[in-house]
Amino acid sequence: MKPGLLINFEGLDGTGKSTQLRRAVHYLRKRGFKVLVTREPGGTRTGERIRDILLASKTGKLAPLAELALMYAARAQLLQDVIRPALDRGEVVVSDRYNTASFAYQGYGRELGVATVRAFDRVICGATQPDLTIILDLDPARARGRALGDSRRGAQLDRIEAAGMAFHQRVRAGYLAIARRAPERVELVRADQSIEALQAQIRGLIDELLAAKERNSKLEIRNS
Repeated sequence: MKPGLLINFEGLDGTGKSTQLRRAVHYLRKRGFKVLVTREPGGTRTGERIRDILLASKTGKLAPLAELALMYAARAQLLQDVIRPALDRGEVVVSDRYNTASFAYQGYGRELGVATVRAFDRVICGATQPDLTIILDLDPARARGRALGDSRRGAQLDRIEAAGMAFHQRVRAGYLAIARRAPERVELVRADQSIEALQAQIRGLIDELLAAKERNSKLEIRNS
């Protein structure tokens, strides 16, 4: 099954995204797939340094376009060093956020617009687009409540998490719009379910993707 597959998990902080990503990775590995896990922003030495700038509360007021440019700078390094080599090896890459996040957070949240983000994306990501995007959807007030609960347990809110409710409502609206626009690739999953129910639904989506990949591979062999 080459080239590999790219799956990204998306959603507001507090939706349980990281938990479901870990469970999905465990499931894929149990099925025998070689899986590479990464995150955005970050995933490389350069990307992690950019992440520190983007998320640190001491960064202060960062121009929205500067934020977008830094996100894509980190992504360019990640694509070159990590994602594309893994895909070329036929691995399954599972990313905690990818370019969908830029459309939601900077395009909608920072109100830069879809066209501005797409201009960056065409140059940096090009044809390296996700095979499956899983968006965990939750009302921003509930997601923020969960994130604040984590902060009370010692996890400090980062600069983007600490943005106002109006910002996070725009981000959610962006994710919903993306799901409507690309139903063949983007799956919207309600995050107000139990962890086990979410896991079962996500495993079903992954099974469908793997089955489609296998069918396409067999068709290519027959037609070659």
